[in-house]
Amino acid sequence: MEPTEFEDVLRTVRDFVRGEVVPAEDEIERTDAIPRRLRDTAAEMGLFGFALPEEHGGLGLTTSEDVRLAMELGYTVPSFRSLFGTNNGIAGQVIVKSGTEEQQRTWLPRLAAGDAIASFALTEDGAGSDPSSVRTTAVRDGDHFVLSGSKRFITNAPHADVLVVFARTDPDAEPHRGISVFLVETGTPGVVIGPPDAKMGQAGAHTAEVHFQDARVPASALVGGQEGTGFGAAMSSLTRGRLHIAAICVGLATRIVEESVRFAAEAEQGGAPIGRFQLVQAMLAESQAELYAGRAMVLEAAREYDSGADTRLAPSSAKLFCSEMVSRVADRAVQVHGGAGYMRGVAVERFYRDARVFRIYEGTSEIQKLIIAKQLLRRV
Repeated sequence: MEPTEFEDVLRTVRDFVRGEVVPAEDEIERTDAIPRRLRDTAAEMGLFGFALPEEHGGLGLTTSEDVRLAMELGYTVPSFRSLFGTNNGIAGQVIVKSGTEEQQRTWLPRLAAGDAIASFALTEDGAGSDPSSVRTTAVRDGDHFVLSGSKRFITNAPHADVLVVFARTDPDAEPHRGISVFLVETGTPGVVIGPPDAKMGQAGAHTAEVHFQDARVPASALVGGQEGTGFGAAMSSLTRGRLHIAAICVGLATRIVEESVRFAAEAEQGGAPIGRFQLVQAMLAESQAELYAGRAMVLEAAREYDSGADTRLAPSSAKLFCSEMVSRVADRAVQVHGGAGYMRGVAVERFYRDARVFRIYEGTSEIQKLIIAKQLLRRV
């Protein structure tokens, strides 16, 4: 995308998020849903396909452009971005990077237009941080595969049209080599999606369990037409996704700092704004410094990812730092607000709950530390 064209996209998204989504935050929290008007506008703007290839109807953003857009999307409730995040991210990228031409022609235009929702069905009970432990099976039966097993915490599953499902096709292979990935339509007999999970935060973003009860899918559903490539497809998709999540954390931290500064400038104790107190100033300063560091880290990591200079260590470093950073910023914001920060209906209370999951999904902080350390040791 031409630089001027991308700047126009950023400006349009910024105006939309701040002018229409932010005023709807209380409605989203109350109804646990993204209003249809916001979804329709997001689809018209191309947000369901910003990271998908242009030849399939997407905007084809580079990773560097992706993270700058994510910082704008992160300024409001994370559930808004989650609405189309799986299409662009961990689910859609599997199809982009590993799908056959037919699979790409079938699904990517629909995902980019917002006519279909894709979910990334990897996590299981006992197979989250270590995806090589997947126990869902896919057994070949003529020109079909029969899927059996269960997934949990699957984002957008209640709304999904297609599931990107990781299942073990070779029980005798090494754990990370016997996994394949399938595109499974949610209307397939034997596919059962549970009710939305009750979560700590992120109202409007829905996760659920997914069960496969001898679900038969055609062999053409095998991503890439080749067995045993699922683990690599998952890792590749998650790596870019980690940079995107890091950028969302930067966007959310930006909003939280603004809320904190505004409150400190207006709220009074003893006849003076609390922003005049040095210990309050210290919390604001610490949050701003960490926000600045996170933004710089994400932009540099995305540049290195696009160039191919670093596609492993930098994304994990950014995801680790920024997900931890936004939680610290949110915690300080509640402290700055005092008792008001503990009350429902106050933005920083909601963001405090919303931010917590960033340290867990798309690779926990602990997993990021292991990845970073292993990459460093491999260089010796």
